[in-house]
Amino acid sequence: MAPCSELAHAKIYFVLGGPGSGKGTQCDKIVAKYGFTHLSTGDLLRDEVASGSERGKQLTAIMEKGELVSLETVLTLLREAMLKKAKESKGFLIDGYPRELDQGKRFEADVSHVDSVIYFHVADETMKKRLMKRAETSGRVDDNEETIVKRLKTFHDLTQPVVDYYAKQNKVIQIEAEGTVDEIFKKVESYLDKK
Repeated sequence: MAPCSELAHAKIYFVLGGPGSGKGTQCDKIVAKYGFTHLSTGDLLRDEVASGSERGKQLTAIMEKGELVSLETVLTLLREAMLKKAKESKGFLIDGYPRELDQGKRFEADVSHVDSVIYFHVADETMKKRLMKRAETSGRVDDNEETIVKRLKTFHDLTQPVVDYYAKQNKVIQIEAEGTVDEIFKKVESYLDKK
């Protein structure tokens, strides 16, 4: 694959944070105010699972173990979703991606540039509490205590090098995300309003 010319002028933000850090909630607020397209790799993967396809069945097994889906699969799903919205979107929020450094590098080589990384920093205990509360109603196969612990470890092991890599390029905005939804969004606005 080569970078998409249709995405060359798009504003693209990676949105990172551990499971339960509030990425999805904040992305919804960003979309409402700024008109961006929110693409959650988790949602794209769950949609594929729900389709009942062979790829979806393989993804179910991987997700139930708390493991990461292959880079090629995620890139393909992202690229397809972005191209569908390229002409109408004011920008893209790519939620939960990259989960490891090679994914970010491959995205920039095969899909498009990245303007910045919005990183929601939250204590592990807070994320665990939020996910256990979500588990009461979500029906998600990965919202259980054993899998949550694995997901947090995977997040820390693989995502910190991503944050470090983009920080060296002055592309990371770290948002302390322990407060209320509105308090956190004010921090996001103070950054995006300057763009």
